[in-house]
Amino acid sequence: MTSSRPRTLAATFGLLALTAVWGSTFVLIKDVVGRMRVVDFLAVRFVLAALVMLVLFARPVRRLARPQLGRALLLGVVYGLGQLLQTWGLKLIAPSVSGFVTGMYVVFTPLLAWLRLRERIATPVWLAVALATGGLALLSLHGVSVDRGVWLTLASAALYALHIVGLGRWSREGDAVGMSAVQVAAIAAVCLLATAPEGPALPPDASAWGAVLYMALVAGAGAMLMQTWAQAHLPPARAAIVMTTEPVFAAAFAVSLGVDALTWRMLAGGALVLAAMYLVELAPRPGATVQAEALHHEV
Repeated sequence: MTSSRPRTLAATFGLLALTAVWGSTFVLIKDVVGRMRVVDFLAVRFVLAALVMLVLFARPVRRLARPQLGRALLLGVVYGLGQLLQTWGLKLIAPSVSGFVTGMYVVFTPLLAWLRLRERIATPVWLAVALATGGLALLSLHGVSVDRGVWLTLASAALYALHIVGLGRWSREGDAVGMSAVQVAAIAAVCLLATAPEGPALPPDASAWGAVLYMALVAGAGAMLMQTWAQAHLPPARAAIVMTTEPVFAAAFAVSLGVDALTWRMLAGGALVLAAMYLVELAPRPGATVQAEALHHEV
């Protein structure tokens, strides 16, 4: 499989779109899990997403070869566990802190790609990781104590990094739709098991239902489909750095809706994150893109 430069740019902009969606969800989730159990919220969200995807994409699922089916199930389980840990952590800490700690997958991803795939990570990528981490800290942190919520969220970031690396190795453009549906079904199964023995409770009111539907169809099914397709064309480390724009979008939404005031920390943090993305995606060193894509397609 080869990936043309236009296709790579399309994948990058696709990831930017899904991180914009994710950036709109932190405060929304914080509100909903204050009124229903974390496991109930996640179970209802992903069961709805899985039902829609399995109905719409039954044929692509049936076309998946058995190895790809197994890989998609494994990736879904990893992502589902990450969702549980992140949302439990978010219940205990501020959304801004959760956004920063979750964004630490930008550090874990190149480390895992190097350890598991023996993928060489170019120096500009490590520099971009440092820039993105600094930007995330400026955007999100105003002093933080490392309590149980932070540790849960850090564990979720490691699982998200593992998911990114797995997608980077196994995703193929022709399998993206089927793999997305299977992953969401696996996530739903993990979250349903977490509600045992009582089983999931439904959202308590119309506002909660609206949030769950948005999270299921847009930030769940749609985002998984886009990420799986995009990572068929991007190396894992590059994908992780692009996705660190999530808190930038979260801050932009908060300011535009009047929830937060624009501050120098937002501007400086957002500039660092965008500089990191520019470094690895829009202005790579000569030959870096070719080398990275060759490594990506050889594994």
